[in-house]
Amino acid sequence: MDIDAQVTFLKRNVVDLISEEDLRKKLEKSLSSGKPLRVKLGADPSAPDLHLGHLVVLRKLRDFQKLGHKIVFIIGDFTGCIGDPTGRNKTRPPLTKEEVLMNARTYEEQVFKVLDPAMVEIRFNSEWSEPMNARDVIVNLASKYTLAKLLEREDFSRRYANGVPIYVHELLYPLFQAYDSVAVQADVELGGTDQVFNLLVGRDLQESYGQEPQVVMTMPLLVGLDGEKKMSKSLGNYVAFNDPPKEMFGKLMSIPDSLMPTYYRLLTDLPDDEIEETLAGHPRDAKLKLASIITAFFYGEEVADHERQEFLRVFSRKELPEEIPAYDIQKLYNENVKTLTDLLVRIGAASSRSEAKRLVDGGGVYINGIRQEDPLAELQLHPGDVLKVGKRKFFRFQ
Repeated sequence: MDIDAQVTFLKRNVVDLISEEDLRKKLEKSLSSGKPLRVKLGADPSAPDLHLGHLVVLRKLRDFQKLGHKIVFIIGDFTGCIGDPTGRNKTRPPLTKEEVLMNARTYEEQVFKVLDPAMVEIRFNSEWSEPMNARDVIVNLASKYTLAKLLEREDFSRRYANGVPIYVHELLYPLFQAYDSVAVQADVELGGTDQVFNLLVGRDLQESYGQEPQVVMTMPLLVGLDGEKKMSKSLGNYVAFNDPPKEMFGKLMSIPDSLMPTYYRLLTDLPDDEIEETLAGHPRDAKLKLASIITAFFYGEEVADHERQEFLRVFSRKELPEEIPAYDIQKLYNENVKTLTDLLVRIGAASSRSEAKRLVDGGGVYINGIRQEDPLAELQLHPGDVLKVGKRKFFRFQ
């Protein structure tokens, strides 16, 4: 693939590219020297699960791997203890060291579901940030950047204008993230569009250290299942890498039709003409294909086909799933499960009594196809009864 074709290939779906000229030069230099580019992605392990929003950027890293380049995946075990203020209107509570390390361990495993481990270098930024003393922070970071530049960041400037406190450790966060690029000598750094400021700080800091500035490349933020806000674990509108296949398939079938063009473009390898042809057909068929492709990516074609058939069985033909968890009625009564609310919490269909009440009040709970209207109704279960909660959860009693 010549340089023009490589640039075109790497630019697909990219929002910010700073700059295309720099990328071209780096690719040409790599080609002539035989030395792969070092392409950096940093992630603070703020939650144990990666989700499809992360997949957008990881797929672009995989594109770089296809061209023979090295991925430097930085787990922010140090910066995660500070708390990334990006996009926030208030200080984000920092994680404990134990929480960060626990989440970090799961990140490595999940990343390798997308990337070739042989072409990935995993680093923890505590390696170079933790040994810094006060003098190092002042000389190596704080003296390299002005307060005026930091306050150009939209979230900082908004908070400053509104009189919302900005703490000094938050101002240091972009500098620590930028120093990661210096430490690993990154040629390219990827991130979401909300990270563009931090990535540009990396360019500036590298230049002040006499390094060739990294190319900045940002990817779109994936809208979550609600069709409104970016995918986020805290908002509950996400599909996690580690979701069981049935749950993954079901969640993808629940997305609004309006999201399908974006999901197809950002999460599949289908060419544009095939995407257009698919979307021109029936929305349900397009959604089935999308759910199948993504589920197969994580679990294989056989599992994805099984979930497709199960979905059609339950939701199109209104049949029961092949596998339904069963509960012993007498055992439930012995455990003092007396009401519908007790039952929903006990079997894990609701995380709390208040959620159980919301499910019932919202018309999402059925026993043998009959809608249940009283969350405090006394249980009268019989062997063979089937409880349905929401669209995808079924429970049998014996």
